[in-house]
Amino acid sequence: QLQLVESGGGLVQAGGSLRLSCAASGGILSIGGMGWYRQAPGKQRELVARTTNGGSRNYADSVKGRFTISRDNAKKTVYLQMNALKPEDTAVYYCNADLVLSTGRWGYDYWGQGTQVTVSS
Repeated sequence: QLQLVESGGGLVQAGGSLRLSCAASGGILSIGGMGWYRQAPGKQRELVARTTNGGSRNYADSVKGRFTISRDNAKKTVYLQMNALKPEDTAVYYCNADLVLSTGRWGYDYWGQGTQVTVSS
């Protein structure tokens, strides 16, 4: 069964760090573009960071210089290193992926279940 499994969320004090992981599994040949989004209570889901197959990366202005997205294609995993966390970073973080399926065809816009990140002041 195809799934994206996130891990690494938790509670941290302002100024601290967390590293999120998202592993794709279940009959997947390879990963394509992958990204992290977040949704705070009462707000819309927003892009945090995204990386393409070619290795390019883009970030939300609010996290530039603090967050780093990276990927391990062999492990079919994407990471989000979050440093200098702020209370406004508190949200549920979701992994999003485009994947090459076992059929050899592309599948688009898969989502993980989300992981909670809470930053206390």
